[in-house]
Amino acid sequence: MAVGQTDIIQLKGIGEKTAKLFYKLNIRTVGELLQNYPRDYETFSNPLFTSDITPGELCSIRACLIGNITSKKVRNLTVTNFAVKDGTGEVFMTYFNMPYVKNIVKKGYFYIFRGIPQRKNGRLEMEQAKIFKPEEYFKLTGKLQPKYPLTAGLTNHMVTKSVKQALDLYLLDEDYLPEWVREELELMTYRQALEEIHFPPDYGKMLAARKRLVFDEFFIFLLALRKCKEHNKDLESGCPMIETAQTGRLLEALPYTLTSAQYKVWEEIKKDMLGNTVMNRLIQGDVGSGKTILAFLALLLCVSNGYQGAMMAPTEVLAGQHFESLVELTEKYALPFRAVLLVGSMAVKEKREAYEEIKNGNVNVVIGTHALIQEKVEYNNLALVITDEQHRFGVRQRERLAGKGKGVHVIVMSATPIPRTLALILYGDLDISIVDELPANRLPIKNCVVGTEYRDKAYRFIEKEARLGHQVYVICPMVEEGEMEGVENAVSYTEKLKSILPPEIQVACLHGKMRAKDKNKIMEEYAAHNIDVLVSTTVIEVGINVPNATVMMVENAERFGLAQLHQLRGRVGRGDSQSYCIFINGSGKKDSFDRLEILNHSNDGFYIAGEDLKMRGPGDLFGIRQSGLMDFKIGDIYQDAGLLKTAGEYADKILAEDEELEKPEYRMLGKYMENVLDAVDFRTI
Repeated sequence: MAVGQTDIIQLKGIGEKTAKLFYKLNIRTVGELLQNYPRDYETFSNPLFTSDITPGELCSIRACLIGNITSKKVRNLTVTNFAVKDGTGEVFMTYFNMPYVKNIVKKGYFYIFRGIPQRKNGRLEMEQAKIFKPEEYFKLTGKLQPKYPLTAGLTNHMVTKSVKQALDLYLLDEDYLPEWVREELELMTYRQALEEIHFPPDYGKMLAARKRLVFDEFFIFLLALRKCKEHNKDLESGCPMIETAQTGRLLEALPYTLTSAQYKVWEEIKKDMLGNTVMNRLIQGDVGSGKTILAFLALLLCVSNGYQGAMMAPTEVLAGQHFESLVELTEKYALPFRAVLLVGSMAVKEKREAYEEIKNGNVNVVIGTHALIQEKVEYNNLALVITDEQHRFGVRQRERLAGKGKGVHVIVMSATPIPRTLALILYGDLDISIVDELPANRLPIKNCVVGTEYRDKAYRFIEKEARLGHQVYVICPMVEEGEMEGVENAVSYTEKLKSILPPEIQVACLHGKMRAKDKNKIMEEYAAHNIDVLVSTTVIEVGINVPNATVMMVENAERFGLAQLHQLRGRVGRGDSQSYCIFINGSGKKDSFDRLEILNHSNDGFYIAGEDLKMRGPGDLFGIRQSGLMDFKIGDIYQDAGLLKTAGEYADKILAEDEELEKPEYRMLGKYMENVLDAVDFRTI
């Protein structure tokens, strides 16, 4: 077995208990551990005097406990408070659910407190500050320390120790990237990049290591995409179609008129479906721009020609909502749809009945999740496949669905606002349509960008909206405490909100580490308005449509990319009531406010994505997260747009020279690509 495939339990110091914590982070092998790159680096600078503190900026102070430590219980929350002093001033410390702090800090002793100070009620305060003994702290000063994604029970020290051990085991004599590519682009070897991304001697080396790893990620992804033949534009359609009256009748009967952008895209879809070659079309458009009705029109054209269509959504809740919308449309306008829902949580008997109906052609539209591509599903005459939120599905998954018929038309829908120049690289084998206009009756969302001092006012506003019968989203960057310093996490925040809001307002938590069944249950409860306030990570980006939700508050908004914030914002403003989005800038820094202000002045996702490209600087490499938009581990298509273009050029150059990667200089790359294509359902964004 290759070292990269070795189970991490084989590493010294990792027993079953610790291994399970790593498994929670989807780290099972030595290779996955080494690809669990630091999410940030920490430089421990000399402690500041309290009088020199800048509110909103991470810092350390050397101070002594004064007075007593107090603890009080507020519903499910234990709040511990005390004050520290250093001769130049005083800082008030607050800890949530950490009653053991009183056993760490003793009167008369100096400690170093590290956290983000804020000015509240005329005094300096720090929440959840880390506590060090001075001798421990000074050992860390001046070095670039890796900070890893964590989970409760797993410390940064444990991960660091394991990574050092894994690097000693991971022997790599040859580099799969051809030498001429490395020389032309001035890239270090893969082995060196792995060592120096985890333990960089300095900032420059870290950037060089990151450049190599980002290039690899984009290059391998694009190479694999180019080698996939499922989107061959010259492939003859196996499903000849003619224009029918059904789509025109529906358009006349709808209580609204399509926007000019929707009409333009519908004409493009229709032309493709009535043509002789297979359609492979990407439909990009903001949340709420009306992509779903275009999908339904395409399905209507398909079924009125006697064929079957399938629509795949990323979550069971969204699949269910699409199904209900189609059934409602069918009943209201007497459409020829005979639809069935197919999702993983259905009973075995229900699935068996659905399989039979699909196979014998009794149903002509199948809406569901990954269940649509199971081997047991046999289609009668599948002619159209639609995948909603493309970035949630692997290329191979789409290929398997399209492979259920012959010469099947494919529509890919995405609300991810990617500038056209980048979309052409990432979706080079798809025709691109953009729905760049929102329906005229849509009320624009009212936005505000504020500091943490606005929180109390925001909580009162949330309470007011909930009492009016509306629903609220609160977004946190992290799942649980300990994952990132100075950043809000969904689990603790839920408890905090429960203690602040009246008990009749139902607050619940949703995050990606929950079991699929539990996530679906929470989303269903929220959609049914059994939950008033949903505290969530970016897992809600796709997968739920709640027109009753009128408020979204994003904590630590400065930690997210603008394009992702815009997409999150699209979860509200879907009904008739005025909606609001509150972006909390946890850093308090002016440049973060300036950046977030772009969201205040535009609701155009493509403009925002373009501005995101312009505004990124070297200091944003790790602070800003776009993970919800893509599955790249280290690359960011906005931050690293130049490298993405370069990777595409080199992928095309190599395949033009040696498509099968058989030449001696490409043999290692070819072997590596075989492993990638066999082992990984590599994902698109």
